[in-house]
Amino acid sequence: MIFRQLFDPVSSTYTYLLADPASGQALLIDPVFEQARRDLALLRELDLKLLATLETHVHADHVTGAWLLQQRSGSRILVAAAGGAQGADRLLAHGDRVDFGNRHLTVRATPGHTDGCLSFVLDDRSLAFTGDALLIRGCGRTDFQQGSPERLYRSVHEQLLSLPDDCLLYPGHDYRGITSTSVREERRWNPRFGGQSSLDDFVGYMNNLGLPHPRQMARAVPANLRVGHPEGDLQAPDEPGWAPLTWAFAGLWEIEPVALQELLGRVQVVDVREAAEYAGPLGHIPGARLLPLGGLLAREGELRRDQPVVTVCRSGARSAQAALQLHKAGFADVANLAGGMLRWTAERLPVEGTPETD
Repeated sequence: MIFRQLFDPVSSTYTYLLADPASGQALLIDPVFEQARRDLALLRELDLKLLATLETHVHADHVTGAWLLQQRSGSRILVAAAGGAQGADRLLAHGDRVDFGNRHLTVRATPGHTDGCLSFVLDDRSLAFTGDALLIRGCGRTDFQQGSPERLYRSVHEQLLSLPDDCLLYPGHDYRGITSTSVREERRWNPRFGGQSSLDDFVGYMNNLGLPHPRQMARAVPANLRVGHPEGDLQAPDEPGWAPLTWAFAGLWEIEPVALQELLGRVQVVDVREAAEYAGPLGHIPGARLLPLGGLLAREGELRRDQPVVTVCRSGARSAQAALQLHKAGFADVANLAGGMLRWTAERLPVEGTPETD
């Protein structure tokens, strides 16, 4: 099975990608609206088809990417029947099964943080995705959205801590950078559920947390009840209009060689190789400006900020770094040439500076 744990630093949310490599069918658990480009880029680079997005609950700290991913990939939206969200393709309840290729997840209802909290257990019970019901050495709060410490205590013990000792648990969040835990660990070391703790201990603890509401709650909850459908100040991000670009999982825009050829003369092509390479066997793109990577930022003033920039190197590695540097320096429209000069010449596109062109 293909498995990836992804992270949104603004909300400290974990998104999980699971896929069956034989069929290429994939699921995403708890996607984040602002990270839809990242998720789609990873799916494309791994040659996967997104079947569905799954929500562990109606989130209060971020907006789901379910609707946006559906619009851009055709994926289905799966949410809890008890959560109250509108616009889903399938409503999930305890005991349901979600298939992807030859694998599946089993749905377990784990209410208490909210009414509609779900956890998802992999078919062989080696992994479980617990949302906010059970965090690493903690749990989700119970003081809003129909929360109940009594229900949460029972849910965690009956549905999660009853799994095999070695079952790995992956939470919806972690604020310390810890990525996973196990049933054995949480049974022993979770201060709210483990060891000799009791229901009375837990209820007393949860009723006296005194936490402020999440900063995005007023925005996130209404949007998540619409499965992430934009409204008001929540809008899908604009796509660049100056060229047909592809967002890479590495975190930058890329342009294909043929698309760049059609734009020559209308964009700034910046070759970040060394001078000997620029004049070497691969040659360079007609009109490309030589600005080696080591001194790029010192010479950024030579570039126009009102005209798109395409960075180029031998294979696309150094130029990807250059594109990121220019973006951080305030250049709005920057893309990396996918595959660099190796792809450009392999596709027999025009070059200058080689012995054949001298």
